[in-house]
Amino acid sequence: MATPNGGLITETNGQYYSGAQVIVAQSVAGVDQSVFTSTFNTDLTFGNPVPTSKLYNENNFRLYTSADGSSGSFVEYTAPYTVVNNVITLATPVANDSFVVIQLLSKNGGQFGNKDAYGDVVEDNYNSYSYIPISELINNFLVAYVGAGKLISSVKRTDVLFHAKRALQEFSYDTLRSIHSQELNIPPSLSIVLPHDYVNYVNVSWVDQVGVKHIIYPTTLTSNPYSNPVQDSGGVPTQASDGSNVIGTSLTEKRWAAQNTEILQEIRDDINGRLISEGLGGFGFGLSGYGQLYGLQPETAQMNGWFTINDREGKMSFSSDLKGKLIILEYISDGLSYDQDMRIPKLAEEAVYAYVMHAILASRINQPEYVVQRLRREKSAKLRNAKIRLSNIKSSEFIQIMRGKSKWIKN
Repeated sequence: MATPNGGLITETNGQYYSGAQVIVAQSVAGVDQSVFTSTFNTDLTFGNPVPTSKLYNENNFRLYTSADGSSGSFVEYTAPYTVVNNVITLATPVANDSFVVIQLLSKNGGQFGNKDAYGDVVEDNYNSYSYIPISELINNFLVAYVGAGKLISSVKRTDVLFHAKRALQEFSYDTLRSIHSQELNIPPSLSIVLPHDYVNYVNVSWVDQVGVKHIIYPTTLTSNPYSNPVQDSGGVPTQASDGSNVIGTSLTEKRWAAQNTEILQEIRDDINGRLISEGLGGFGFGLSGYGQLYGLQPETAQMNGWFTINDREGKMSFSSDLKGKLIILEYISDGLSYDQDMRIPKLAEEAVYAYVMHAILASRINQPEYVVQRLRREKSAKLRNAKIRLSNIKSSEFIQIMRGKSKWIKN
């Protein structure tokens, strides 16, 4: 619980580790308790209390009740209730000395911990303290940087929100830890749909039977044309009745998808055999002789397969030897796609304040240029500090890796 001095952590250790808040209902003047306040550091999200409702799955928590709190006696509370600012109001009060449990969502398969209604591991609440939500950041900015005697005498909350979102978006690309990942299987079509919050990829890997990642690289051997107009016999694109070009299927993509892994293997074996017979050694993968025999092309001299980005269809396409493989797609998001993404690591909090301060004053007329330039330099310095803090480079780990560089290699 919060300390008398105003500590920032409002939940108990039991709430943090079990993801459950246990409340014993207390009657007041003979009236049973119906209002319960959640003190998790994670805010409650509420759609609907009725399991048959389409909005039920939007809840990131479940309610359980028990008359005596004994093992196996907890049942889910499905009667109507409302949630406003983490305060739960039940339509039907619970009896005095009854147990009420607020159980947070587990990210492991989307399940809720329900070992006697509480006690299972619930990851949704973990590591939340290292971040500050954007709403709290805006409140802090308005208190600390806006008012009489300060550089910003007044500002609309919507303006602060706009610039804070822009800061979050800009920082996401190269400063914040905004790398998301998905575990996917490559279907027979050899294409997967890019996530809807995708901005750019970081790494694409396929996973072997023991869980080890193998990096997949993009290829220049083929491409995905953005437009595929149907042509007449004279090579002129044909038009539909509305005057737009008639679009057909891509023959390039069709031929790439239809490539036969066995043929690639034959090409590899042929190249390797020929090079070995000439005393030149062998290459590691089919088409690795691409570019003749005067040096490897690294993007083809590997055996993990290839991928291309199909911007026309919003998909990522893979070579046929990866069909059925389990892959991990690591990609950058802009930090604005979901409410739970709109949070800032506390190590970068000051950099966001500096960014917003500069953005607000730089967009106003009649501001002293020396003030704007000072804030610009301050913004750059604090952003640089945030990058260093979030780079997570540990000297001990770096030294451990570099120890292997001093080894003598003997023939």
